[in-house]
Amino acid sequence: MKFATSRIAAAVGLSLTLGLAAATVHAAPIVVKFSHVVAENTPKGQGALKFKELAEAALPGKVEVQVFSNSQLFGDGKEMEALLLGDVQIIAPSLAKFDRYTKKLQIFDLPFMFDDMAALDRFQASPKGQELLDSMKSKGIKGLAYWHNGLKQLSSNKDKLVRPEDVKGLKFRIQSSDVLEAQFRQLGANPQKLAFSEVYQALQTGVVDGAENPWSNIYSQKFHEVQKTIAITNHGALDYMVITNSGWWDGLPEDVRAGLQKAMAGATAHANKLAAEINDRDQKLIAEAGKAKIQTLSKEDVAAWRSALKPVWDKFQDQIGKDIIDAAVASNQQ
Repeated sequence: MKFATSRIAAAVGLSLTLGLAAATVHAAPIVVKFSHVVAENTPKGQGALKFKELAEAALPGKVEVQVFSNSQLFGDGKEMEALLLGDVQIIAPSLAKFDRYTKKLQIFDLPFMFDDMAALDRFQASPKGQELLDSMKSKGIKGLAYWHNGLKQLSSNKDKLVRPEDVKGLKFRIQSSDVLEAQFRQLGANPQKLAFSEVYQALQTGVVDGAENPWSNIYSQKFHEVQKTIAITNHGALDYMVITNSGWWDGLPEDVRAGLQKAMAGATAHANKLAAEINDRDQKLIAEAGKAKIQTLSKEDVAAWRSALKPVWDKFQDQIGKDIIDAAVASNQQ
């Protein structure tokens, strides 16, 4: 009898121990690793820190957001694999890097697709734009938000950069994107795929003659010091999609998922406002530096660029989807 009683007591004790252990495990915060490849003082870097601040404030004790900037955790080439393996929970790659997962996001690389950032915002907030956030779910990728960098300007080491014929035969650095490659080939220029870290030296030594970048990239990387001319073309957008592992996201408790989504909305507004402010500031700083001539294009000049590049739309229409292109065009008309 004593033996039976002692066994029951031991079982109760074990049960209590396991219960306490389970409670401790349950109480441990969910760790969210947010990895990115840029500096903390960029719009993306500040957006990530704002997300940490808002998420931990909304879900005290339930989540811990760890931000890793400057490729501390994973570099450009490894971050997607890390996300899919569950080694990191959130990343924010450039939209140009998704064409191996879906061709639909090539909409953002089409030249002169959006008249301005307001049109881009309208499209991204539209039903079609929001659908694109889920366009890679079958590959295990869930889009959470769009973050801005800015509209791209064209730069070169030549004195004249006004009409499409001015870039014929020149070498331009591009991101790894079929649309961007087609864009420069359509102009009779030679696209060269280079890592972002290699661009300054390539421009300085003449390995490439020019590039396309938002003002913030041009200024922060000092591209204006090794280019003669920057034309205000606003011919394309350089944006990011903040993404997560869809399996991980769907497996979160409902209240945690809702809290993280709300924090992401706040971080997105913060990052996008900052991107606009930084691009305006950096355009002025480049002008004040006086090292590269900033060229303003007339309506006729812009029309010539648009006309020269329109065949690129036709080339990728079937891959992207006419419905998506039509929705993007409609965003310019509001």
